[in-house]
Amino acid sequence: MSTTERPRILVVGGGYVGLYAARRILKKMRYGEATVTVVDPRSYMTYQPFLPEAAAGSISPRHVVVPLRRVLPGAEVLTGRVTSIDQDRKVASVAPLVGDAYELPFDYLVIAMGAVSRTFPIPGLAEHGIGMKGVEEAIGLRNHVLEQLDKADSTTDEEIRRKALTFVFVGGGFAGAETVGEVEDMARDAAKYYPNVRREDMRFVLVDAAPGILPEVGPKLGEWGLEHLKSRGIEVYLNTSMDSCVDGHVVLRNGLEVDSHTIVWTAGVKPNPVLSRFGLPLGPKGHVDVDATLQVRGVDHIWAAGDNAQVPDLVARKEGGPGPHFCPPNAQHALRQAKVLGDNVISRLRGFPQSEYRHANKGAVAGLGLHKGVAMIVVGKTRIRLRGRLAWYMHRTYHGLAVPTWNRKIRVFADWTLALFLKREVVSLGAMEHPRGEFYEAAAPVIASARAASDADGAPGRDRKAPTERTSERTGTSERAEKAKVS
Repeated sequence: MSTTERPRILVVGGGYVGLYAARRILKKMRYGEATVTVVDPRSYMTYQPFLPEAAAGSISPRHVVVPLRRVLPGAEVLTGRVTSIDQDRKVASVAPLVGDAYELPFDYLVIAMGAVSRTFPIPGLAEHGIGMKGVEEAIGLRNHVLEQLDKADSTTDEEIRRKALTFVFVGGGFAGAETVGEVEDMARDAAKYYPNVRREDMRFVLVDAAPGILPEVGPKLGEWGLEHLKSRGIEVYLNTSMDSCVDGHVVLRNGLEVDSHTIVWTAGVKPNPVLSRFGLPLGPKGHVDVDATLQVRGVDHIWAAGDNAQVPDLVARKEGGPGPHFCPPNAQHALRQAKVLGDNVISRLRGFPQSEYRHANKGAVAGLGLHKGVAMIVVGKTRIRLRGRLAWYMHRTYHGLAVPTWNRKIRVFADWTLALFLKREVVSLGAMEHPRGEFYEAAAPVIASARAASDADGAPGRDRKAPTERTSERTGTSERAEKAKVS
């Protein structure tokens, strides 16, 4: 980490808002005008709308993440967590991945920590649930589902087969509906290569406490999406929730009980709980309370936007209707808020007035598997509703153009183009979750045998690195071993 006497603009979070805000600031900033520092536990930004497709293998996981250091060459990128903020002293406490925490001074602060999965104290959820907030979870889900097909194809135990081939998804919003649609599509294709597994053997269950799914696209398209999923053999239970899933035994509030090795949790998000330590004004649900300029209320040097902020929706307020009028936490608003935020930081740095964030909803799109989707496009006061293949094209076109950097856009469109001519990959790489497992199984018995032999020789105090030294003696790289040979 470099030190500087220039004003420091500290961006806490490298997600959608953090990345775009930092890029905007760097673009507008004069040479040497300030130092931009981005702090995030990960060195990359994840384009979350592509996670369901990554879980289904339609997009390479590497193509849904954007390396921060590559796209922010003019910024300091620190891999760590901001654990607290002292507003009076204008310093942030940073906990790096390794080593001791340290204080980082700042002049201007951007809060862009995003959201985390909203969970409840459901017995068994922490032990068996799979989230869909990061690319690691998407990769893990894909490998896990294919591994369940491997298990079912290789056993004659009907109980094991039934549990392996039952997949439960909790949450019917964008994340839940898109994920169950994509994963069911992948499992249907994969079943062609398993002689003992058919699609009819699988059971997909979608659970939501709301009366409908996909509320973001409106009730009509939500109803069509619901009927479409049912037509594919997916069981959908609305107005209910999951009470427990201990040892994979799922109990729903409506009385249904199923056994499953796969429980995917997509029941909404909540602001990062670390925000409560920052001493900032928070809304009733834990979001940072900001005004229309994206400045934290009562503070002129701190801004917030995206999933962790409560941003007034000026367009909705002008049109009237039931409140409260706040911008929904989606990529459409996050991208535009980040640009206004970046401009306002530069304006504050130069002593100019702030601009208000104002954006009218342009609609929503969702993919439910290959060639299947729903889309609601707003043109003026007209709402155009699309479904099926055309809506799926709209979904891919919008998100393909929205993913950051031309590098990623080209790679994503290349993945989709190749998929037109090549079959979907259905191989499970479950060992990626524990890459050293096989090596450990091979090495541990050898080391244990060597230690047992050493103890049997009556040398309890012998150096435990002796096997390494013997190897070094054979290769001639151990100075100590060479001296022993000479003597």
